[in-house]
Amino acid sequence: MSRTLETKTEAVLARELGADRGRRPIGGRPRRAGLLKFGYWWWALPGILFVIAIHYVSTGVGGFFAFTDWTGIGAFEWIGFDNFVAIFQDPSKVGALVNTLFLAFASVILSTVVGMGLALGLNRGLKSRYVLRVLFFMPVVLSPLAVSYIWKFIFDFNGPINVVLRALGLGEFAKAWVADPVWAIWTILIVIVWQNTGFAMVIYLAGLAAVPVEMEEAAAIDGAGVWQRFWHIVLPSIRPAVAIATTLGLVNGLRVFDQIMALTGGGPASATETLATQVYKESFALGNFGYGAALALLLTVIILVFAVVQQRVTQGRPEEN
Repeated sequence: MSRTLETKTEAVLARELGADRGRRPIGGRPRRAGLLKFGYWWWALPGILFVIAIHYVSTGVGGFFAFTDWTGIGAFEWIGFDNFVAIFQDPSKVGALVNTLFLAFASVILSTVVGMGLALGLNRGLKSRYVLRVLFFMPVVLSPLAVSYIWKFIFDFNGPINVVLRALGLGEFAKAWVADPVWAIWTILIVIVWQNTGFAMVIYLAGLAAVPVEMEEAAAIDGAGVWQRFWHIVLPSIRPAVAIATTLGLVNGLRVFDQIMALTGGGPASATETLATQVYKESFALGNFGYGAALALLLTVIILVFAVVQQRVTQGRPEEN
């Protein structure tokens, strides 16, 4: 009887395996070919189409008008690279390009250094580190326009900075900072760094959380100093965080707009003009949409090139990661 039961059991198992063989691989896992059917991803189509239309189609149309003389109304003519030739022959546009690169790279360097210092100081050991993290990150969530108007009052001729200078007997150094052609660009840089440092700090804190404490303690026992531990252990471990923070900071610095329009409006004497402000003025203030599209396309290419180069530099070789 037991032999009969075993035979029936084997027959049932064989029948089940035969029926299941067509839909299960040898390893026993179900096939996922059905997931590629339209029914599983049709709900994502509206979002995909929306992204394609907003980001890629509109960018392509703008890139097309960069090679025309369109004024925003009526017909236009294809003029080739005339807009780009005019950009590099105009000293004001070249100055805007220089200001754009200066603000981008200076803000990235300062935000990285200050944000890294804050992250290292607030990583562990300090009891009030959570409160301090919130305080340093708070400027990131504030409106750039609101922050810029507050800083404009601070930099005003009768603002807090000059009041402190006069109180210290240094009244000869008081000036209208945002109206000075030399210092105006530095006031914008200060505002950008002040608002972006907290963002860099949070990214570096996330990277530092993955650094093993045991490695630092072992290096300290072996006689490694603070700088040696940072350079040989901490920094290589947080390289992905450095790549992310510097890339985002570089992109935001290249397209800075709100702070400039609120603080200086591009002045005085075009001392703080950037490519982003020139795109706005040429397109919407002067009606030169073709010329403005050429400036926007130039800015887009610069952002893409520097973002790719910066990623290659910060990520390093695959075997080093």
